[in-house]
Amino acid sequence: MTPKKKRFYLLFSAFTFFCFIVGTILIVLQDNILFFYTPSEILEKDLKQDEKVRLGGLVEENSVARNDTKINFTITDLKKTIEVTYEGILPDLFREGQGVIVKGYLQNNIFEATEVLAKHDENYMPPEIKKKLKKLK
Repeated sequence: MTPKKKRFYLLFSAFTFFCFIVGTILIVLQDNILFFYTPSEILEKDLKQDEKVRLGGLVEENSVARNDTKINFTITDLKKTIEVTYEGILPDLFREGQGVIVKGYLQNNIFEATEVLAKHDENYMPPEIKKKLKKLK
């Protein structure tokens, strides 16, 4: 075998191995890769019944209603709103008028959240929300 063929087989093997590793990582992470949507986008998008997504925006003023451990609130992107229901303990920084990101499922135009993330201080806004809000203004 000539050195040129050896080099070709070595590079081909390395490339094949690299593609295999990348493919394996993407398959493993497929359930953990979530897309971020605003209320306007999520209402226009045709989501599957069991598709897990992230929804971000501002908690609408006077929209939080608590029933024991179940909390209902509305998220807005200043154009459209979507009602969210969550069962569990909210983050300490969760309040009306603040930015949040919720993970969960959309069922019958009500977003059933499995996790709620709130921003950490008054000056911080997740870059994704900031870009989406600037785009909508």
